[in-house]
Amino acid sequence: MYRLADDEEQQIVAFLSQPAAYGLPVDEKVGHVETHASHVFLAGDRAFKLKKRVKFTFLDFSTIERRKGACESELELNRRTAPEIYLRMIPVRRANGGLRLGGEEGGVVDWLVVMTRFADDGLLAKKADRGELSLGMVEELARGIAAFHRKAEVRRDYGGANNFLKIVEGSAEDMKPVLGKVLDAEQAESVTARSRALIEAHRALFDKRREEGEVRHCHGDLHLGNVTEIGGHPVIFDCIEFSDRIARIDVLYDLAFLLMDLAFRAEGDARLQGFANRALNVYLDHMTQDEIGHAIEGLSLLPLFMATRAVVRAKVTAVQAKDEAAKGRANAYLEFAAKLLTPVPPRLIAIGGLSGTGKSTVAKGIAPRLGGPLGAVHLRSDIIRKRIFGVAPLDRLPQAAYAQGVGARVYEEMLRLAGEALGAGASVVLDAVFAQEDERTMIARLAAERGLALTGLWLEAPVDVLEARVAAREARGDDPSDAGLAVLRRQLSYDIGRMDWTRVDASGTPDEALKAALAPARAFH
Repeated sequence: MYRLADDEEQQIVAFLSQPAAYGLPVDEKVGHVETHASHVFLAGDRAFKLKKRVKFTFLDFSTIERRKGACESELELNRRTAPEIYLRMIPVRRANGGLRLGGEEGGVVDWLVVMTRFADDGLLAKKADRGELSLGMVEELARGIAAFHRKAEVRRDYGGANNFLKIVEGSAEDMKPVLGKVLDAEQAESVTARSRALIEAHRALFDKRREEGEVRHCHGDLHLGNVTEIGGHPVIFDCIEFSDRIARIDVLYDLAFLLMDLAFRAEGDARLQGFANRALNVYLDHMTQDEIGHAIEGLSLLPLFMATRAVVRAKVTAVQAKDEAAKGRANAYLEFAAKLLTPVPPRLIAIGGLSGTGKSTVAKGIAPRLGGPLGAVHLRSDIIRKRIFGVAPLDRLPQAAYAQGVGARVYEEMLRLAGEALGAGASVVLDAVFAQEDERTMIARLAAERGLALTGLWLEAPVDVLEARVAAREARGDDPSDAGLAVLRRQLSYDIGRMDWTRVDASGTPDEALKAALAPARAFH
């Protein structure tokens, strides 16, 4: 690190630490938070961010022109996700022998980003620590990330296998000073070697994704500590503005930080189990028909992406470690990276049943339990149908979407996506009615082609239970299924043919149905 040798920055820090700088009463407290690259001053209902006059290998704030440019980038890029937080820039001026904030008189000596101040306890990382992070909040965040990535600028001049190899090699170099002192050297070297091997094995896919536009100007630092709750909704802030190399990345590498953060926390906190899996599946559910194939194919890279994020956390924690607890946490991240890089044989689970049997609830409960730390891909026919017709999961479809022949098209698409996901090494949970024998035969054939044993579960419940559930769901309007009572009554007349799947009693509570579904396949655990 290079730091300028003048004392002007300290003069500015001293000035900004005074309430008078902001026109506040003299007894008003001004908070001061310092990071490796900035000073943040908390004054009234605003936060003021000053870039430090530093130069690292990954950022350069050594001149006022560079700091001004970084402030401009911070505003522009963060307004993509948090316009309510990032307000404007303001100069620090020297006039009449002193410093002042804003105005027109005097020469500009530095620039600040002005932000809306928010409480620390709204950070999703803090909420997770307190056991207050809800699954609904994570699902909404995943939906927002899908929309953000869709709009992000495509950058084919970044990404690819060689650039990702530089990230892995950079982390390996950064870990060297702490190997054997904080981090387990053998584990670190093994993780790096396996990461290199995976990059080589998937070199063509890395480069293909770049050419297909999956490398974009992303957030770059998308973990729970950079998301806060405002007005009951998650708001993403503090993106990487100082390094195009760190921010212009594969969209799945961007998502991988959140997934890794959630999955790592769940290792020691049962309250968060399944959150990472839901984040992934909600993200996939909100892909368009043009996007979903790229996303499913990219699942091959997701374990590597998540492991690389875990290594970044390991090295940063290790470098800053001052006690045994921090050293233990650094090694826990490294061990988690190794776990992510350990292949898990894929599984194929199919869950069928008439409307109201709770197929999707059971599928959501099973998906996190197979396929390694992240869990399985959950493919739901209701969402596939809506994707084919270009509508969002909760939008209602016209009757034409249920015309003769459309159902076959939906099952064919489900089969295609399942095959691609299995080919990418992911486990898959299929969720559809599967009332026709030929639909179940299609899935059995896919399993055989992949050399897998299919686990088929057929959920059942009394008619009055099904009718009550469907009526309640229809009234709420909060589920992707469009099936109402009329559809259910039509389904009740079906001849389902020979049923060789395991029959599961789904008449009880969701937890009871999940427990009953898990029992026939203890290998889920």
